[in-house]
Amino acid sequence: MKTLGYYNGKYGELDEMMIPMNDRVHWFGDGVYDAGPCRNYKIFALDEHIDRFFNSAALADIIMPVTKDELKDKLYELVKKLDTGNLFVYYQVTRGGYDVRDHVWQDGVPGNLWITFKSAEIKDGKTPIKVITAKDTRFYHCDIKTLNLLPSVMYAEKAHKAGADETILYRPGGRITECAHSNCHIIKDGKLYTAPTDELILPGIARAHLIKMCKKLGYAVSETPYYLEDLRDADEVLVTSSSNLCLYANELDGKTCGGKAPEMLEDIRAHLLDEFYEATA
Repeated sequence: MKTLGYYNGKYGELDEMMIPMNDRVHWFGDGVYDAGPCRNYKIFALDEHIDRFFNSAALADIIMPVTKDELKDKLYELVKKLDTGNLFVYYQVTRGGYDVRDHVWQDGVPGNLWITFKSAEIKDGKTPIKVITAKDTRFYHCDIKTLNLLPSVMYAEKAHKAGADETILYRPGGRITECAHSNCHIIKDGKLYTAPTDELILPGIARAHLIKMCKKLGYAVSETPYYLEDLRDADEVLVTSSSNLCLYANELDGKTCGGKAPEMLEDIRAHLLDEFYEATA
């Protein structure tokens, strides 16, 4: 199969799948999701992604319809039905119950499990990207990987219209949080700086691998707030996500940025990609 969708036990080509109109996702975006890359039919960092998925559901009081092991088994069962093993694997759970639209939910009803797959390749991170900045006006549950992604969509479109690849967000006072659909980090004086994992950012799996790799390579890591002036004065600006494990920017708001620590940047990038290739060989 070239495309594949799954919903509560039924699966088929994406354009053949039908979702009940009274699934709460349609009314409220009431659900959480997670996703990650797959290469050679091997899903990268799956345990970490599923742990975060279940944590997001717990934070949103959504009852999971499967166990972690059942979900892993289902993902690998479905992956094998695709024509290619290089994929982006996406899964979400929406709050259970099919009552007529009501903000209050039904207690004790298991959620609805969705799974989709699309052909995808991980970028090697050798080509620089362009980024812009924008004030972060989102809500204060950014640590939950919720389906309410309208702000992310708007910020992604803002970057697209500006001829950029990503939007880096900042809160009042200039504190950098994250990007429209990535985590953001800087290198300064041989150290990696990344925002702390509070309610203002999603704790990215790629972010966790970046931190672990930096420590393994002997680079200091500071998980503390940093600000717009730090971003603009950074030796390097990094962007990480499950779609693209380690990218770097050479343009920020139309001005040249980074380029001051290429050896450290390349050391980190190469080792992160090697880790991915080895895990999915």
